[in-house]
Amino acid sequence: METIRFLHTADLHLDSPFKGMAAAGPDELLRLQQSTFTAFDRFIDYAVKEQPDFILIVGDVYDGEDRGLRAQIRFQQGMQRLFDVGIPVFVTYGNHDHLAGNWTRVSLPANVQVFSEEVEQKQMTVKGKDVFLHGFSYPQRHVREPMIEKYPSAHGEGIHIGLLHGSVAGDSAHAVYAPFTIRELQEKNYHYWALGHIHKRQQLVEYPPIVYPGNLQGRHRKEQGIKGFYDISLSSEKASLKFVETSDIVFTELTISCEGIEFADAWLTKCQEAIDGLVAESGSVVVELVMEHVEGLADDLQGASTESEWLDVLREQYSGMEPFVWISSIEWPLVTNRELPKALLEPIEQTIEKWEQDDWNNLVKDVYSHRAGRYLERLEPHDIEQLKQQAAALLANELLKEG
Repeated sequence: METIRFLHTADLHLDSPFKGMAAAGPDELLRLQQSTFTAFDRFIDYAVKEQPDFILIVGDVYDGEDRGLRAQIRFQQGMQRLFDVGIPVFVTYGNHDHLAGNWTRVSLPANVQVFSEEVEQKQMTVKGKDVFLHGFSYPQRHVREPMIEKYPSAHGEGIHIGLLHGSVAGDSAHAVYAPFTIRELQEKNYHYWALGHIHKRQQLVEYPPIVYPGNLQGRHRKEQGIKGFYDISLSSEKASLKFVETSDIVFTELTISCEGIEFADAWLTKCQEAIDGLVAESGSVVVELVMEHVEGLADDLQGASTESEWLDVLREQYSGMEPFVWISSIEWPLVTNRELPKALLEPIEQTIEKWEQDDWNNLVKDVYSHRAGRYLERLEPHDIEQLKQQAAALLANELLKEG
């Protein structure tokens, strides 16, 4: 059986502001913001070289509903390169770049077809085989209702592919948009489901493949690891998926043992050796350092210097270098030489546990309302738990100092 070949990508988020990176300087932030364009260029380069039959882009081409002019021009230029070599592109817009936004219009070449706000079918012939594509673009930011019921079931000959920017119903880890169940997708009898919205690469079902490609470039600490897209070979009987890497900068975490370290220069050398090894393996990185076995170090060194001082010293070692390295944070475990009296410890724990997420949100609302707030990540439940632990650790250390 003749196979068709296409590329499946989603969640490009071109021109992302890189939330959570407010501590980065202007040069570092510019380098980070360029990474979404670099990853996109790698995607286009691959397509031009490999010449697939068509390309699917499933939602959130742009990071915001205003679709920045620079992002649109770069996307248009990429589409023009695909037009020049005769590759059709099918695009849906998602919750970030929905159709109700307000933006300066930039035309796209004739090879690009955009799905409307209603679920519709687009048809093409590839190698003598009819290919039917089903999908829709978000009419506004919030599409909470299930859209899957509006997708037609596959009938007759031909290859059927669904494009859906949404999430599995009941998935509490992500904002739920256009929810669906795996069974609902399977019941449509399509040969492939091209999903978008979830930035973690995953194949929900082997056959027919139900696939999230993830995004082309990680944008914050919750999007760790190598990012990219899928190169798909598909027939009515089987599918072959090849993951292709595009990450320009990799977000990651690195654990460093401080065992046996007594002096700050030895700590710096140990960190640099670990970071250099990571860079040799992964290229440009944004890295969270997690310290362990700090018992011999914490009292004399950690307590005498603030986290910002440790960060500044490390960051200076990699300033202006390529591959790009940004140390986003250092996590120190709480180390105490003696137990806190129960009478002191219990009020700390009880007070912190009483705070609900709304209390935390209210505490930081002024920060998020500032113009710099667009660079900050939204507080999720697991972030609150981490803040509770950090707050307890800080209070415990302060009490130890006073004791």
